[in-house]
Amino acid sequence: MLTAPQRPRSDINLPNALTLGRIAAVPVFVLVLYFLDGAIARWAAFAIFLLASFTDWLDGHLARTWQQQSRFGAMLDPIADKLLVAAALLMLVADRTIAGPHVFAALIILSREILVSGLREFLATLNVKVAVTTLAKWKTAIQMLAIGLLIAGPAAATQLPLLTEAGVGLLWVAALLTLWTGSDYFRAAIHHASNDNGS
Repeated sequence: MLTAPQRPRSDINLPNALTLGRIAAVPVFVLVLYFLDGAIARWAAFAIFLLASFTDWLDGHLARTWQQQSRFGAMLDPIADKLLVAAALLMLVADRTIAGPHVFAALIILSREILVSGLREFLATLNVKVAVTTLAKWKTAIQMLAIGLLIAGPAAATQLPLLTEAGVGLLWVAALLTLWTGSDYFRAAIHHASNDNGS
């Protein structure tokens, strides 16, 4: 087990640095896909996305293991995740890796992220926290896998011709799970809003 050195509690720690690094990776990811062409751009973007996705797990793991959870980290982590997913989906739609009716899967995921952010903000004003379910964790894992396959798919088309199609299929699975898990926040918000006594 990793053991953190003893130090005063601070928002400046490795878990938060990893989260900030994930945010910093987003514009790099976009620039790589925008300015570079061909397989090199795809594999470079895939490597950036893979590393950023790994830090999503690692920062939380280290924060819990080293007891370095903070409000700063709790605020930044979902922001970093949403920026990464939104940027990746928008770039994949822009270059038509995601095209036709499959754009609606990306739209569902993006809409859910915006909706959940608003509902979380509302519930936070009521000191209500909705626990992250196992299904929500599976949704995130499938969503990240789908995006990774869609990024790498065109570059690996010769060796693995169905990689992009697999990514599209998983994107729809993630979109359906997104609707299901997002309903937890919606039901919680409706419940607490309807119980508001106006005081």
